[in-house]
Amino acid sequence: MSSAATQSNPVDFDPNQYRMTLGDHLEELRRRLIIGLFGFLGALVVCFIFGQRVITFFCRPLIDALHHHHIAPQMYTTQVSDGFMVYMQISMICAVAIASPLILFQVWKFVAAGLYPKERKYITKYLPLSVILPLSGMAFVYWFVLPVSVEFFIKFNSHIPLQYDAPAAQAVAASQPSMLNVPMIGGDPRPLHDGMIWFDTSQDRLKIFLNQQIRTLAFGPDKLLTPMITLPQYIDMVVGMLLAFGLAFQTPLAVLALVRVGIVDVPTLKRLRKYIFFIAAVVAAVIVPDVVTGMVALMLPLYLLYELGILLAVWGDKKS
Repeated sequence: MSSAATQSNPVDFDPNQYRMTLGDHLEELRRRLIIGLFGFLGALVVCFIFGQRVITFFCRPLIDALHHHHIAPQMYTTQVSDGFMVYMQISMICAVAIASPLILFQVWKFVAAGLYPKERKYITKYLPLSVILPLSGMAFVYWFVLPVSVEFFIKFNSHIPLQYDAPAAQAVAASQPSMLNVPMIGGDPRPLHDGMIWFDTSQDRLKIFLNQQIRTLAFGPDKLLTPMITLPQYIDMVVGMLLAFGLAFQTPLAVLALVRVGIVDVPTLKRLRKYIFFIAAVVAAVIVPDVVTGMVALMLPLYLLYELGILLAVWGDKKS
């Protein structure tokens, strides 16, 4: 039966039936691009609706660090259009992230038509890993690297003392009227009346109710430096870290590709372990200078990603 099937396969399989002209390829590409574009536009509409919540989500690590050091969690803008531009930037980035599975699937459907069955099988085996790894890297940045980094820098800046020889304060006589005591409340009192003033301990802000609106006055630490963090610069830093770690977590697949192509072999990768460990330590020290928690905890995942690449390469050689 196997010989009969072998003889019939070359006759049944006609490559000409699967050939496409240049016009067919362009038409297929146009159809895939339209599907991916509609997916992106749909995700963009959703992100526009929840754009303000997304910005708050990005700023959450900074807000928690400022509140932990009793600094008003308030950010600043230096240009009139900064808030709108950040809103558009965040919405588009999130829309691309949401629509990326559909876009990658359309790209794969277009490319897979020109691959042999063995090549398609090899790519589909590692395609889920290429999606999971960058998402894991971005989650690792947001939930660990970013909070630790922001906490370290805020703590460092808020502990630099102010060296200033101020004149001695005058004593207040007991017969003089008492100083103004501002009530400290965790939130906003109810009901509100014009002229009310209080200190919101949940936000570390002095608040005044005027003209049916709450006005706030932010306070900084009694030190030399007071953080005035602008929203565009902070968002650019967060997006840069997310992209950098998303690419860095592709290290196992990059190592596997180098071995598959033949640029390096597994014994060479094993000999480079100490150098990779040193590079990971330097990168972690630059990103998170806090040696006790941040540097060590960041260095280990970066190095383990390299070891995972070696394991994938060894496993691939055994399968071959």
